Amino acid sequence: MMKNLMIRVHKRSGDRFQGMDLLYLTTVGAKSGQERVSPLARFDDGDGAWLVVASNAGARRNPSWYHNLRAHPDRVWIEVGGRRVHARVEQLEGERRSAALERIVAAQPRYGAYQRKTSRALPVIRLSGE
Repeated sequence: MMKNLMIRVHKRSGDRFQGMDLLYLTTVGAKSGQERVSPLARFDDGDGAWLVVASNAGARRNPSWYHNLRAHPDRVWIEVGGRRVHARVEQLEGERRSAALERIVAAQPRYGAYQRKTSRALPVIRLSGE
């Protein structure tokens, strides 16, 4: 599968892609019940936590990993630097979301372009290891 090949390439490149640090998010399919792994840009939020954005490159719909995460928030894992841990999931809202997205856009302006491209508010998720 192409995604698995991409993940192997990303891991060999030090978990980086297009100038962004990556984490590997494992969710359980909302319909299938099968584990799905998605490489995502990660942004440090301190205390060992990471922020990810359900941008889907500014598409009208949220990415499938986001739907899976919402369907099974207790069955989420993150892998960073070869270490896989169960993750606590928090969707940021209001001022916390705005402040986090502002920091993300400052680090990676493409996320500002993604937000301008769509009418939906891009979900910002805080993931912390348990």
